[in-house]
Amino acid sequence: MNIADKENILREIKQLVSDSIDLSRDVPDEEIRELITGIVLEKSRQQSMSVTEKHELVETVFNSMRRLDILQPILEDKTVTEIMINGPENIFIEREGRTFQLDTRFESREKLEDVIQSIVAKVNRTVNESSPIVDARLKDGSRVNVVLPPIALNGPIMTIRKFPERPMTVEQLIRYESLTEEAAEFLHRLILAKFNIFICGGTGSGKTTFLNALSNFIPEDERIITIEDSAELQIHSVKNIVRMETRNANMEGRGAVTIRDLIKSSLRMRPERIIVGEVRGAEALDMLQAMNTGHDGSLSTGHANSTADMLSRLETMVLSGAVLPLEAIRQQIASAIDILIHLSRLRDKSRRTMEISEILGYKDGVIQLNPLFLFEEEGNGEEQQVIGSLKRTGNEMVHRLKFKLAGISDRI
Repeated sequence: MNIADKENILREIKQLVSDSIDLSRDVPDEEIRELITGIVLEKSRQQSMSVTEKHELVETVFNSMRRLDILQPILEDKTVTEIMINGPENIFIEREGRTFQLDTRFESREKLEDVIQSIVAKVNRTVNESSPIVDARLKDGSRVNVVLPPIALNGPIMTIRKFPERPMTVEQLIRYESLTEEAAEFLHRLILAKFNIFICGGTGSGKTTFLNALSNFIPEDERIITIEDSAELQIHSVKNIVRMETRNANMEGRGAVTIRDLIKSSLRMRPERIIVGEVRGAEALDMLQAMNTGHDGSLSTGHANSTADMLSRLETMVLSGAVLPLEAIRQQIASAIDILIHLSRLRDKSRRTMEISEILGYKDGVIQLNPLFLFEEEGNGEEQQVIGSLKRTGNEMVHRLKFKLAGISDRI
């Protein structure tokens, strides 16, 4: 069956389904699928079809009418980590760190827009020409970003970052050589001793995955609050958990709930730890103040290309929401964050931990860093993969009091 024949049959089947059933009422999925199957079997008597072609027609029509159309099989493919839709005709995926263009396309721009509206509506978000940018999530936790025309010039744009059904564990990070056993054991003790940890890295470097893995070191008897733009964290080790998500403004420009609002509210919920999925702006000040006011063991992430760059970005974020002397901001950062971790996606597409540093304090106008682990590159493999590992530096950790207070070994 060629592409043109297939498209004609799909249109006919959809029309026959629409004519046979009132889709405005709440029709069970089973009834829809049964009807589609019957129509496809009838069609197969008129035109020769293989078992595979019949199954594909049933699934394609069902996904189009009841699920996420052509996206459904891509979402169900566990090897796909990212889906990039640049208008109805250009769909790209990332698999094993490589990007590929698919032959698949939406039947029309309107169909793509319908799928987008279906996704954002399920998480009570709105996207339209007057509010053309939105972040959302799918039922499985996958992160969705949408940009509509007139901002997007080549049609509706949707990017979906998929997450595994089971969150990545530290053991898996070690197996993938993103982390060493020595560094993992050290981070485990840091979490137990309630050091404040900040994870930074570029886009796609694995910050959320790493944060999730570390979060599962938190003792199960603690109360934690997670705050995110779009809920992605999957923390299963703690029962006493409160998960909060921001909300965009409504059509009248009211009702927005920001990360700043949620951080302030979380302080009245008796948290033992606060986890902020990612700081991007003025909420950095609220996060730092929370860390400085008895909420030890807090974790967060941010975009930066190095640990030094992250410190500069935090300063800029705080300045965007408060008029404070730069010296006061730097002192706040130095006293709030204990450990800074930098992740990177290398040229071979592998994700590695590049640096684990202790923040010593603020002196002579500079926030001082004490690198404890650094990634050392040793060369290229036969297939140009980066050979190297995270290695312990000769620097001793200076601030060990939290280890002592928690009764945990301070060896490193």
